[in-house]
Amino acid sequence: MQNSPSAIASDLANLLIPTSYATLAGALESNVRSFGDPLKLIVQPGDGTAPLIQAIKSAKKSVEIVIFRLDQADVERALEDAAERGVAVQALIAFTNRGGEGRLRKLEMRFLAKGITVSRTANDLVRYHGKMMIIDRKELYVLSYNFTHLDIERSRSFGIVTKNAELVKEACELFDADTKRVEFKSRSRKFIVSPVNSRDELGAFIKGAKKSLLIYDTKISDRGMIRLLQERISAGIEVRILGGVSADKKLPLRKLHRLRLHTRGIVRDGKHLFLGSQSLRKLELDARREIGVIVQGGKVVGAFTAVFEDDWKAAEMTKAEKKAQNLHPKVKRVAKIAAKNARVKPVIDQVVEVLKEETNGKLPVKVAKKHLEVAVKTALKKAVRKAAADLVEKAG
Repeated sequence: MQNSPSAIASDLANLLIPTSYATLAGALESNVRSFGDPLKLIVQPGDGTAPLIQAIKSAKKSVEIVIFRLDQADVERALEDAAERGVAVQALIAFTNRGGEGRLRKLEMRFLAKGITVSRTANDLVRYHGKMMIIDRKELYVLSYNFTHLDIERSRSFGIVTKNAELVKEACELFDADTKRVEFKSRSRKFIVSPVNSRDELGAFIKGAKKSLLIYDTKISDRGMIRLLQERISAGIEVRILGGVSADKKLPLRKLHRLRLHTRGIVRDGKHLFLGSQSLRKLELDARREIGVIVQGGKVVGAFTAVFEDDWKAAEMTKAEKKAQNLHPKVKRVAKIAAKNARVKPVIDQVVEVLKEETNGKLPVKVAKKHLEVAVKTALKKAVRKAAADLVEKAG
């Protein structure tokens, strides 16, 4: 049994909410899909925090990490351990995020107490929302997820790991510039930084499609980007989007309704992959610090595409699910009330007692209870919605 509270919560949630994604079974077999290539792909949920922790443990000289949100205790502990063994650990922490600024300041103080160098981003942009980590200035991790339980264990997200000299050099220069609060000048068309070059490079990336564009995006709303996608469709290019688009725009769209979506990625022609933190939204292209990369590598792009195809297929709603969606406001409200009012504490207390025995008293009880409560209430809300769908189907 895994001892981390996040792993325990995830295991419990998975018992309560079985997943049909075939890809996740493969995700559990290997923490990072490297396929023997220098380029690696991280897939969430499934790979968890292990790839990041292994990378931090492997560091010999330095770890540089950009943080927008972090609540994973094992990642924090790995960074502290690295500093303790003499690795130069530097954290660039966002000046703010929605609802969590106090947590960011507390994280800074904990890091400082453990010998980690802390820098805070400037406040010249609406958000500093990028997620990346550099190991020994030789290996780059660009992520579409935050270092949080929700993003890693309950959301579809990805990460790219590369030792490409051009990308690593650009990442180091960006980290230095944002740490010193000076202007960053891009010298690469593959390292995508908002608001520096995202609009131009992602626009060119979309324009360059000859056959297909497979897109994960939480909400496409930028008029220029939507126009480019419509032009590609008119030119006979296959465009498929998992996520969201402005309500008045007609684009081939499905919603990833069985997992939370927290990734931005585009596969072009089955050969090139963009992965990053920026959506095709004006704010994220022009007014926030967002970080992404464009890579190519048949096996990694193929693996990403396979996950997309699984998600696309899973996003096909059953008859019952479509009917339940029509009841969505009421179902959602009932599910929310049920989860809020349900007496889950006795169940959680019993589970924690068992887990304490299994871990020989080493379980961090408060953290475990928090993660278990989130997992159980999330499962309960989904169960209520599914029950509503089943009832509608039987009645129809």
